[in-house]
Amino acid sequence: MTIIHTANAGRSSARIVRELEELIAALDRRVPQMERVGEVAIAAAAAALRTDAVKRIEALVCAGAADADRLPVG
Repeated sequence: MTIIHTANAGRSSARIVRELEELIAALDRRVPQMERVGEVAIAAAAAALRTDAVKRIEALVCAGAADADRLPVG
């Protein structure tokens, strides 16, 4: 089941994909500081967020491809 949040409703799929890619890049740049309290939980949450972002990009790209398949030709 897909839930469309009102904050995303006005944005194009391409823009959302770009923003998700920026999020993934930021998460990839982050270096865990394991000596800090709570860092293990933060690192785990970041990994889960990255996984969710990748899945959302895949869903948006697949939906875009499906929409392109329905466009009239000629």
